[in-house]
Amino acid sequence: MMMHGRSRSGEGGPMGAMRKGDKARNFKGTMVKLAHYLRAHRLKIIVVVIFAIASTVFNIVGPKVLGNATTKLFEGVMAQIAGTGSIDFDYIGRILLTILILYIISAIFAYIMAWMMADVSTDISYRFREEIAAKMNRLPLSYYDKTTQGEVLSRITNDVDTVNQTLSQSLTQIITSVITVIGVLVMMLTISWVMTLVALLVIPLTLGVVGFVVSRSQVYFKEQQNYLGYVNGHVEEMFGGHRVMKAFNGEARSIEKFEGFNDTLYGVAWKSQFLSGLLMPMMFFVGNLGYVAVVIVGGYLTVRNAITVGDIQAFIQYVRSFNQPLMQLANISNILQQTAAAAERVFEFLDEPEEVKETATPIKLESLQGHVEFRNVRFGYEADKPIIHNLSAVANPGQKVAIVGPTGAGKTTIVKLLMRFYDVNDGAILVDGYDIRDFTRQDLRRWFGMVLQDTWLYNDTIMENIRYGRPDATDEEVVAAAQAAHVDHFVHTLADGYNLVINEETTNISQGQMQLLTIARAVLADPKILILDEATSSVDTRTEVLIQQAMDRLMVGRTSFIIAHRLSTIRNADLILVMRDGDIVEQGTHLGLLERGGFYAELYNSQFEHVVQDEDAVEEDEGFLMPVLGD
Repeated sequence: MMMHGRSRSGEGGPMGAMRKGDKARNFKGTMVKLAHYLRAHRLKIIVVVIFAIASTVFNIVGPKVLGNATTKLFEGVMAQIAGTGSIDFDYIGRILLTILILYIISAIFAYIMAWMMADVSTDISYRFREEIAAKMNRLPLSYYDKTTQGEVLSRITNDVDTVNQTLSQSLTQIITSVITVIGVLVMMLTISWVMTLVALLVIPLTLGVVGFVVSRSQVYFKEQQNYLGYVNGHVEEMFGGHRVMKAFNGEARSIEKFEGFNDTLYGVAWKSQFLSGLLMPMMFFVGNLGYVAVVIVGGYLTVRNAITVGDIQAFIQYVRSFNQPLMQLANISNILQQTAAAAERVFEFLDEPEEVKETATPIKLESLQGHVEFRNVRFGYEADKPIIHNLSAVANPGQKVAIVGPTGAGKTTIVKLLMRFYDVNDGAILVDGYDIRDFTRQDLRRWFGMVLQDTWLYNDTIMENIRYGRPDATDEEVVAAAQAAHVDHFVHTLADGYNLVINEETTNISQGQMQLLTIARAVLADPKILILDEATSSVDTRTEVLIQQAMDRLMVGRTSFIIAHRLSTIRNADLILVMRDGDIVEQGTHLGLLERGGFYAELYNSQFEHVVQDEDAVEEDEGFLMPVLGD
C-alpha cells in the first residue's frame, strides 16, 4: 500500500464530521485522575520539589551577588579615574567564585531532579500500559466489534507516550517556574519597588495572550490525538489485509481513505503546533515591552542616585528571569493540554464498561456431562434490535448438533452466546442444568474447544501454536494431537518441522495448513464440548475427508455444535437445527427433515437440484461433491 503525504484536496476523511469544538471534555477531572497516579510517587515528588526549590534559589541569588561584583567594579573604575583608589580584584574574584559554586550546585540539583522526574513519568507510563493490557481482557467482545485495532493500539502507544513525555517536562517546569516567579519577585522588590511595579504591568497582557492561545489550541490538540488513532487504525487494517486489498485493486481506495484521515490530521496538527509555536514569540514581544520600560525607569533612578549600577544590572537580569518562567508557564499550559487530551483518551479506555461481573458464588464442577439447553433465548447486539427472538433447543451429552440456515440467521451468534462472549438479553443457556452465568467465564470456557473459520496463529513455532490449546502439554502430546489432525505429515515436509516459526503475517504456511493447526490445537485441548464453525472450509476435499475422520473420532463422547454448509459435515449429525431470522424453524435428522419437505428441504433442493440427482450419488461420492447449504 502506497501512502502519500497530506491530501491536496483539502477535504477531510470519513471521520471529518467530528465537531470542531471537541476538546478535553473534563480537563480538571482528567488532571485529578492523573494526580492520583502521581500520589504513589509522593516521596520522590517531594524530593523533586525540594531539589527544584534549591536549584531555583541558587539561580535566583546569582544575579544579586553578581550585581555586587558589578557595583564594586564600577566603584573601582570611578576611583581610578578620580585617582583616589583602585579596583579590588580580590573581592571581585571571591564573588565570581561564589557565583560559580552557586551555579554548579544548582546544575547538580537540576540534574537529580530531572532524573527522578523521568523515573516517575516512566513508571506511570508502565502502569498505564499494564492497566490497559489488563483492561483489554476485561472488555466485552462488543467493544472490539465497534473499535478498530489501530485505535486501541494508538491509546497504548501514542497516548501513553504523550503523557510520559509531557509529564516529565511539565511537572518540573511548573515547580521551577512558580518558585522562580516568587523568588525573583522578592529579589526585585528588595532592589526597587518602583521598577518592580513597572515590570508587573506586563503581566495582565501576558495572561491575556496565554488565555487567547490556550483556549484555541486545546481544541486542536484533542482532535490531533483522535485522528492519530484513526490513521493508525487504517494503516494497521490495510497492512493486516494487504493481500486482499491488492487482489481487489484496492490501493487507490486505501490511499484515498488514508489521505482523508491524514489531511484532517495534518490540519489539526498544523493548527495546534502553529498556535503553540505562536505563543513564545508573542510572549517575547510582551516581555521586551516590559524590559524597555524597566530600562527607562532604571536609567532615571540611576541618574538620581536612587539605585546603584550593580542593582540595575541585577534587576535587568531579574526581569529576564521573571519573564522566562512566565513564558515557560505559558508553554506548559499548552503541554498540559496535550497531556490532558492524551490522558483523557487513556482514561476513557480504562473507564469503558466491562463484561458483566462474575457471580460471587460460582459453580465448580469436577466433570461435565455435556448437556446443553437453550431456553427461550432472546438476544440482540443492540438491545432494541433483537436478532434472536425466542430460541429453544436441547443438545444431549455426546450428540452432534448441526446448525444450518441462510446468512444472518444467527448461527454464529448462538456460539458467541454459548461461550459467553455475549450475555443473553432474556432467557437462559444451561449446561448440565446450570445457567452458564453461574460459572466463571474461565471455568466455563475450559470445557469448550473451538475451531473457527477465521484461523488465528501467532508469531512462534508450530509446536507452540498447537500447545496453545493446553500450555502444560508435553511435546509428545503435541505431536499426537498433530497426527490426529493430519498435521504431522505436512510438518515433516517443512525445513524446520515443528520448530518452524510462523511469521507475523502467517504467509509461510498455507491457509489450509493454518486451519489444520487450529484443529490440532482443539484436539490437544481435549474439551468436553466442541464448537466447529466452518472448521474445514479452507482445505481441499481430499484433506477434508481425512479431517472429518479425525473429527469423528474427536467428537465421540463429546457434545458437538457444528456450524457448516457442506453436506459432508452435517448429514451424519444426530440433530440438525434449522434457523431462519433468529429462530429455530425446524429440528431433526437430515433424512427426517428432507422427508418433512419444509425449509431445510427447500435449502437442500435449491442447492442440489442441478447437481445431485439422488441421495445415492451423494453417498457414493461424498468426499468430492460438497455443495453448500445456506450461505
